[in-house]
Amino acid sequence: MTSSPDSSAATGAVIRVIVAKPGLDGHDRGAKVVARALRDAGMEVIYTGLHQTPEQIVEAAIQEDADAIGLSVLSGAHLTLFARVIELLKERDASDIVVFGGGIIPDGDIPPLEEMGVARIFTPGAPTHEIVDWVRANVNVD
Repeated sequence: MTSSPDSSAATGAVIRVIVAKPGLDGHDRGAKVVARALRDAGMEVIYTGLHQTPEQIVEAAIQEDADAIGLSVLSGAHLTLFARVIELLKERDASDIVVFGGGIIPDGDIPPLEEMGVARIFTPGAPTHEIVDWVRANVNVD
């Protein structure tokens, strides 16, 4: 799902976000809700679909000139999947792409994710306006 940009940023630049479901997760309702909320807030959103590899996600982010990647992980493989996305972004000289995410992630795993470079984790029940506001405040567009 690709959305049409709505020039809502003060500079006229539109925030471009990849929303992705890495790994074997088969449930994407939450990712689609977040994608729609970001789109409705005037961001350009590219939803990559289910069962994406970290390599596919990073490639899409680079090809789409994304400012951020939002990962949704419910499978329990969040430490491995987020780490691989961060590693690939560094390898591709694209570590300026902000990585955030959410899903079923235990509170104890949030500090290690932040230490590896994940900018923010949203847990179940986070209001979509909170996610939208955070992206607006923390993702810089040129």
